Amino acid sequence: MTLYVSGISALGPGLPGWAGSRAVLAGERPWCEAVQPRPSASILPPNEQRRSSETVRWAIEVAQEAIQQAEADAREVASVFASSDGETGVLDRLCRELATPQRTISPTLFHHSVHNAASGYWGIATGSQQSSTVLACYDSSFCAAMLEAVAYVQIEERPVLLVAYDLPSPPPLDAARPLQGGFAAALLLTRTPAPNNLAQLDIALSNDLAEGATSMDDPRLETLRNGNQAARSLPLLAAIARQCGTLVRLEYLEDLRLLIQVIPCRSSAKPLSTD
Repeated sequence: MTLYVSGISALGPGLPGWAGSRAVLAGERPWCEAVQPRPSASILPPNEQRRSSETVRWAIEVAQEAIQQAEADAREVASVFASSDGETGVLDRLCRELATPQRTISPTLFHHSVHNAASGYWGIATGSQQSSTVLACYDSSFCAAMLEAVAYVQIEERPVLLVAYDLPSPPPLDAARPLQGGFAAALLLTRTPAPNNLAQLDIALSNDLAEGATSMDDPRLETLRNGNQAARSLPLLAAIARQCGTLVRLEYLEDLRLLIQVIPCRSSAKPLSTD
């Protein structure tokens, strides 16, 4: 299956969006781990920015950068959102409220607890009424979302925005599901070649486990890759950043790999203006 990347974004510690991350992922600049980003998700209306959770803002931030980079109309783009854990921060607050004598739950807080909260806010922000799928497949979430997006692109012949994101849970939930920092990534995928495409992706599944999954050269980024399902996308993002043909192997199921042949479409990704 062949498709094209026309927009891309990444967000994590020391990775402040694609414009600030491309050189790091390409190996042109060392990764300097910094505090977690605090995305504004500026595409959201002011009231929704105020009400939204941190998880939602991370997802919306990468989604809007990928759309803007591709100069696409978000109202015409279907979406696939993937998070292994979803709104654990909201879940923690709900559980704490239920443990009080009053047990009073805010309707807004309950509204934010659903797994498709980020998808809903994306629809509010963009006015999109296109199909939106929300997945949770534990550590396989990114690969499952990629396959879902590829199938939609091929069958419906429409662009699809893939957004993967997960943030560490607050204590005590983090003991049950520890994550190595927050991470989010977005890819705008199309079926049609175009001058602004960043890369061509040829995708297949394989049960050949002779070779392991593609890893990151920087051991700290490798720790992030292993410690956050959304960061399983890092080898793919790095291959696109390097703009050189390479085969990326991603862990999917215990006996299955997702193979992505990355073929560059142009010499470099155009960074977004910071004006």
